[in-house]
Amino acid sequence: MAKIMAVNAGSSSLKFQLLDMPAEKVITTGVIERIGMKDSIFSIKVNGEKINETSDIEHHGEAVTILLKKLIDFNIIQSFEEIEGVGHRIVHGGDVITDSCILDDKAVELLESIIDLGPLHLPANITGVKAFKEVLPNVLHIGVFDTAFHVSMPEEAFLYAVPYEWYERYSVRKYGFHGTSHKYVSHRTAEILGKKPEEVNIIVAHLGNGASLCAVKAGKSVDTTMGFTPLEGVPMGTRSGNIDPAIIEYMGIKKQKSVKEITNTLNKFSGYLGVSGISSDSRDVNDAAAKGNHRADLAIQIQAKRIADYIASYYVYMGGADAIVFTAGIGENAPSTRENIINRLAVLGVKIDRERNNCRGIERLISTDDSTIKVFVVPTNEEVMIARDTLRLTHQ
Repeated sequence: MAKIMAVNAGSSSLKFQLLDMPAEKVITTGVIERIGMKDSIFSIKVNGEKINETSDIEHHGEAVTILLKKLIDFNIIQSFEEIEGVGHRIVHGGDVITDSCILDDKAVELLESIIDLGPLHLPANITGVKAFKEVLPNVLHIGVFDTAFHVSMPEEAFLYAVPYEWYERYSVRKYGFHGTSHKYVSHRTAEILGKKPEEVNIIVAHLGNGASLCAVKAGKSVDTTMGFTPLEGVPMGTRSGNIDPAIIEYMGIKKQKSVKEITNTLNKFSGYLGVSGISSDSRDVNDAAAKGNHRADLAIQIQAKRIADYIASYYVYMGGADAIVFTAGIGENAPSTRENIINRLAVLGVKIDRERNNCRGIERLISTDDSTIKVFVVPTNEEVMIARDTLRLTHQ
């Protein structure tokens, strides 16, 4: 058995999970929030009980030191040597890192060279890597990339119809995100179907505050909704999804704002929040819609329509689909959202079973027996995918 740490570093947070591999048994999980602020919060599960502690944690290096010390204090590990590998979730590998890899100095330098492709996420990811490498210098550190699963997309799917020089010189292309989730869910669905991943076509709907869909043909991503950034695709909690790009210049003139300011509005004040005017949280928006709020209902319907559009498109693109799968916070926990989307696809012969669909956060078939396409809920597990790749690369 090997103890593997799966890490997801944000700008002011550090999520972690320690797993026994290859059994994929979770030993402990937790998060450090408000790093760099007053009253940082450290949360960890010990023997099934959640423990919260508050202190001032100035930077990620200090957060990592505290985390590892707590693992010993709570008798989760006896020494740092028990940790055989640390797997780091990294949002963007650009076109320079196309698979999980050992995060040696060269790999970190490559990541620093493409920060402008992921300015919101990569700096925090890199900070997390450096902090762990400093505290655990003798452990292999592995990068697992959100973009890696999508490198199999063909050119017709990942290229934009813009001057080709933009791609050649500036790396402008669709990269896609949520790849670790799409890979786990599609492969797990193939397993449920009793097939190998290469034997089935699956459409995965990863619906959370951030949302993306992926067409997985014979185990490989052939298209996905997020693009050069996570802003492309379907409307989300605060992101607009696809719009006419001319709107940016138009609204810049009208509002006397810069391109950066308008893009910030599209990223942080659009989607559910922008249309409903209520919240970016789907639960709040659904509650308001149920009470007759038109704009809240409109936010839900706009998203459902766009999601159904993509599913239908991917069905045609792949020449059919064996399964449609819902995952992530909304996908796993919102029966009404799933039903709304599937009902829009009735022309394909896909049907929801309302009784089966009345579930939250569990793995389940939710389509009728006579549905032409099976529909599932499959909870995602990005940490397991990170741990699997970390174990593979630490034992190669």
